[in-house]
Amino acid sequence: MQTDPIADFLTSIRNATSSKHQRVDVPASRLKTEIARILKEEGYISTFKMVDENKTRKMLRVFLKYTPDRRSVITGIKRISRPGQRRYAGALDVKPVVGGLGISILTTPRGLMTGRAARKAKVGGEVLCEVW
Repeated sequence: MQTDPIADFLTSIRNATSSKHQRVDVPASRLKTEIARILKEEGYISTFKMVDENKTRKMLRVFLKYTPDRRSVITGIKRISRPGQRRYAGALDVKPVVGGLGISILTTPRGLMTGRAARKAKVGGEVLCEVW
């Protein structure tokens, strides 16, 4: 059986926003930290930090962001490339998400970046997820 830690991370965020939680804790990894960094830069979460409450495993604590009327800033979050079916896009194939209102996150030879930044840098890569 194969697990998908990125899908688990995205599902934790999706479930926490639908339940109106202030924060969510997930097992930490460099890739999840980079995804959280991009979400923070794009304004989808307030902040994130590494937590060492449990001495055996580091946790990534993600603080979610809501509008003043308690609606989540993240309307939808979707995993695109999965371990069983990888999705790659060239520099010209990276399409806008929800008419440009959302972002896509790609792994490229230059590191993790948004679809907009990948088009600007003229690099393609694996499309991890879309957030809107």
